[in-house]
Amino acid sequence: MSQYQELPLSGLEPPLSEMEKAIQETTHRFAVEVMRPAGVELDRLSAEEMIAPGSRLWEVLDKAQGLGLSLTAMAELEPIERVRLLAIASEELSWGDAGLAGAILVNHFPVMYSLIAGNQAMAEYCEGKRGCWAITEPDHGSDMLDPQAHVAANGGRYGRPNCVARIDGDKVIINGQKSAWVSGATTAEVCALYCHVEVDGEVKPGISVIVPLDAPGVSRGKPLEKLGIRCLNQGELYFDNVEVPLSHLLAGPETYADLVEKTLAEANPHVGLMFVGVARAAYEHALAYAHERRQGGVAIIQHQSVRQRLFHMFRKVEAARALVRRAMEYNATAPRPALQGSAAAKVTATQTALEVASDALQMFGGNGMTLEYPMEKLFRDARSGLIADGCNELLALKGGSLLINPDLLA
Repeated sequence: MSQYQELPLSGLEPPLSEMEKAIQETTHRFAVEVMRPAGVELDRLSAEEMIAPGSRLWEVLDKAQGLGLSLTAMAELEPIERVRLLAIASEELSWGDAGLAGAILVNHFPVMYSLIAGNQAMAEYCEGKRGCWAITEPDHGSDMLDPQAHVAANGGRYGRPNCVARIDGDKVIINGQKSAWVSGATTAEVCALYCHVEVDGEVKPGISVIVPLDAPGVSRGKPLEKLGIRCLNQGELYFDNVEVPLSHLLAGPETYADLVEKTLAEANPHVGLMFVGVARAAYEHALAYAHERRQGGVAIIQHQSVRQRLFHMFRKVEAARALVRRAMEYNATAPRPALQGSAAAKVTATQTALEVASDALQMFGGNGMTLEYPMEKLFRDARSGLIADGCNELLALKGGSLLINPDLLA
């Protein structure tokens, strides 16, 4: 008698509410019918071709608007209900294609960060517009996630920033450059800009402001060619005396560090969800292939070593999903979000994705290395996660610094 047990779509999932079921079914169908076919096609184009008029990228982004994932509308829900819906939707989209899921996600970042900052007017202004988050700089990658320089090398200084703003009366004036790693930069209409600020001749962290990217003085670099997550367009942004109304301000020098911490606490689990989706996709492909591929006269899942490997892939996916959702639910309900929890969720999920994708590729053998099968793309996508949204090494340092209890130090 078979002991096989069919699990829900996303594994060891407790019963879903009617709204959660509807969101999961809608996003899963979108992932199957739209994202997976488009993801394969777009992954093989150059970065320039991917964002060109007529590219399927625009079709995906347009159709994604119909999914009903409005953050301003979701803000009216109870916190646990909101984060569960977002978690379910993000995982399904990323299961379809992590790069395209990232492209859809970053469109919502200006709204998300406006809501975190308490600027409802800017959230409504950005709603429905394609967005991006510009924080990383050519000379300051993950440094920009640490405005207090808590994890700087002993005696080290981060040095002069590449992008600086100043407040002049009722305007914010911006000059400088953000690096080629700005996700969504080549397709965005509005930008959540995080940069340094000049006050009385002193440049320091920082300022956050919503910038319309059709403003005079804004220009964009070429889209970035890269190894993985190729369907998420990334590129440089340049600001030459760009003027933005002071009403677009999300945070000034007094509140900037707090907003960066809250932003990272929000963003890290969402990136974690992207790579839970990658890990799950890799595991499911491997599980199906293990039933189809024959070696030694039997399907390879009949071999003990293959079953053992699949089990460890299964448990890693489940553990990563559980931690990401746990961190999201805690941060949605706690008086202050725990950044160490968000960092742990992102690091765990991305490391899991790489391990599971690597094991899955190994199970595919030579076929896994070919373009005919999905594994080489999933492996490239998974490898990108260890660097995206703050490299895992810096996040570990940042998270570790938050474990220091000064009351226990001599």
